[in-house]
Amino acid sequence: MLSPGRVFLGVGTGEALNEQAATGRFGRYPERRARLAEAIDPIRAVWSGKRVSFRGTYYQTEDYKLYDRPARPVPIYVAASGPKSAYLAGERGDGWITSAADFSRPELQEAFAAGARAAGKNPATMPKLVETFVVVGGRREAEYAARKWRFTVDAFGDLLYQPDPVDIQRIAEQRWTLPEVYASWPRGTDPQVHIAALQKIIDAGGTPMVHSGQADQRRVIDFYGDRVLPHLRA
Repeated sequence: MLSPGRVFLGVGTGEALNEQAATGRFGRYPERRARLAEAIDPIRAVWSGKRVSFRGTYYQTEDYKLYDRPARPVPIYVAASGPKSAYLAGERGDGWITSAADFSRPELQEAFAAGARAAGKNPATMPKLVETFVVVGGRREAEYAARKWRFTVDAFGDLLYQPDPVDIQRIAEQRWTLPEVYASWPRGTDPQVHIAALQKIIDAGGTPMVHSGQADQRRVIDFYGDRVLPHLRA
């Protein structure tokens, strides 16, 4: 009732920060990708309301039934920052979740489109949710957010395999200065800067997901609601 027609399930190949802490292990990428691809089938099956017996390489169910299910199946969007995962997002997912930097990479766009076409889908009509960090304010607000999100400069490199958030933060602090973290973020209080950044994503076929790490969230919400979003062209 809170978000009619706007709920989706986001899935991905994971990160050690969550998975190793919960299970004690974190496999290499080929296994994680195979697990993700296999998991999508039983998830879709249980949303049918039928009893599902599934025998996969990694997952098994026996007459499993989801009683409290949505009126219509929830779309599954696959997070991807590399070409193999982007292909999987197009092939097996209903949409793609990625960052603004990765969305601008032609090889990822091409991989997503190839996966979609292989499954008989039109990549141009599939949702592409693009995470976009923003700052409404000056250097103080930008540095506050950058300290918290410093690791996102390269979150899916070797930091992906670090299970300890303290180590992740320490490594990120050694590698990147704060200006390097927020250099590509739309920031400031000029609405045109923010409008231009989001419009670029929309024109490329994406849907911006605005992410602000600054302390005053009300300022961001009001600024975007009043001075940015009304001026975007779909």
